[in-house]
Amino acid sequence: MAAKERLRLTDTLIARLRPREREYTVWDTRVAGLGVRVRPSGGTSFVLLRKTRDRTRRIALGATASTDIDAVRRRCHALLAQSESDHQARAPHTTPLLGAFVAGPWKDAHFPGYKPSTRKGVDQTLASQLLPAFGSTPLDRISRNAVLRWFDTYSARAPRRANMALGILRQILNFAIACGHLDTNPVKGIKANRRTARTRFLSKEEIRRLHRALDRQSRRGPGPKQQADMIRLLLLTGCRKSEIQELRWCEVQSDTLALADSKTGPRRVPLSDPARRIIERQTPGHSEFVFPSPLDATRPRVGDILLWYSVRREAQIEDAHLHDLRHTAASHAVMNGVPVPVVSRLLGHRHARMTLRYAHVADGDIEATAERIGEAIARVMALK
Repeated sequence: MAAKERLRLTDTLIARLRPREREYTVWDTRVAGLGVRVRPSGGTSFVLLRKTRDRTRRIALGATASTDIDAVRRRCHALLAQSESDHQARAPHTTPLLGAFVAGPWKDAHFPGYKPSTRKGVDQTLASQLLPAFGSTPLDRISRNAVLRWFDTYSARAPRRANMALGILRQILNFAIACGHLDTNPVKGIKANRRTARTRFLSKEEIRRLHRALDRQSRRGPGPKQQADMIRLLLLTGCRKSEIQELRWCEVQSDTLALADSKTGPRRVPLSDPARRIIERQTPGHSEFVFPSPLDATRPRVGDILLWYSVRREAQIEDAHLHDLRHTAASHAVMNGVPVPVVSRLLGHRHARMTLRYAHVADGDIEATAERIGEAIARVMALK
């Protein structure tokens, strides 16, 4: 291992570090200046390089055996935050605060092109995360260390949402560069949390168990029956949850759903006979929504479909998420010979590569086809 190598330090990695003839340090990629010093004697300790106005100080943070990496990172964040606070208290500033920049130039330039659902999600992220963390900070004083502190803290409880928020912050600061407020983006080089690819889909037997559980739950009353129909429609159409929850009667045609707005824009979803029968048995009433809220018929039924949690437990598929019904529709389409580009259009994917994750489910068919081709060619060769 090179003496100047930078790695994302973990307790496991630190335990594997071995002594050499000369002392060396392995630096963390998560917190600038944090490293583990390895002595020839085998002793390992944490160290932090802290820059001041006139010099760089080396701060000893104790032996690695006495604490873990997460605790050390928290201590480093506190020390670095104090350094930045002292520096900002001394230095004048002329650039706008992030909050004012977002509310003015950034929103003016970006929000007109966003869909309403995107605006809502960005506003929620700004209000809950970015503005509390950076809203009162001048753009040119948002440091990489400050971003890392915030991102690490948020990632510990919501890694996926932290990734989304980091992307929004990156976009804001890139626009600040374009406006001449910054020279470099402090978010540059900060890696998002790894996401495990999820392609869970229900087998034929699991679908049967789910169907039976939905039938039993539907008998409990109008509310459970409506939710059961929504779940069935998700499975039969491959639609996203919001597309079914916010479905309007004006979007329902004889054999098609003409969705006015989806994640990828307007699209048409063909309806099978079972899907059409589910929609036909809903009561239009005075609501414009196919599945109105039981509390206010002028609004759609949004939020969690709570019936799902009891149904999946009864069907013994507790590891399945509601969105896996969309995966199931796609996977079974591929297994039944539907070409991937057709499945892509059916699901409303913006790029066909998003659909390729389902291609593996047809491997058995591909192998059988290859066997048939081989046998046919062998027969031709035998005629010579």
